Amino acid sequence: MKLHVLRFNQDDPKKCTAAKMVKFQIASDVKNTKKNNLVLDPFSEKTLLPKDKDSINSIVGIDCSWNKADQAFSKTFIGLKRKLPPLLAGNPVNYSKLNKLTTAEAMAASLFVLGFKQDALNLLDKFKWGHTFYELNQNLLEEYSKIESEDDVNEILQNYGIAT
Repeated sequence: MKLHVLRFNQDDPKKCTAAKMVKFQIASDVKNTKKNNLVLDPFSEKTLLPKDKDSINSIVGIDCSWNKADQAFSKTFIGLKRKLPPLLAGNPVNYSKLNKLTTAEAMAASLFVLGFKQDALNLLDKFKWGHTFYELNQNLLEEYSKIESEDDVNEILQNYGIAT
């Protein structure tokens, strides 16, 4: 699965996971999105499901500051817009905060949900804290990779006692 990032350059360049993914040729920069892209959008009404894999040929992470996310996502992006099911951040800035993921964490989670588990783990290996993200969310990611509907997400969250 191809990975792309659309960067707004709003974060500290030394901490920018999108820049590191481009540097290591895990992802490429894009200036806009296309119809057959999965666009990771935390404000989307719909949750990413494994069956979405059939509708896309690449994943686009919108890289912006969480403090400016509402502005960044107010722009119109073409493609299949999906939010990730709830996950805990493993990065040092937002450690254990629900849904405050870096671009790399979001991309890895989407790969995992779509069935590209080894690609997700390889991506996380590029970050010192990548294993932490995986360890915090391993069981959830495994379950999310088997869901068939948004109702399944709610059931999983109830089983784990996670309130969103």
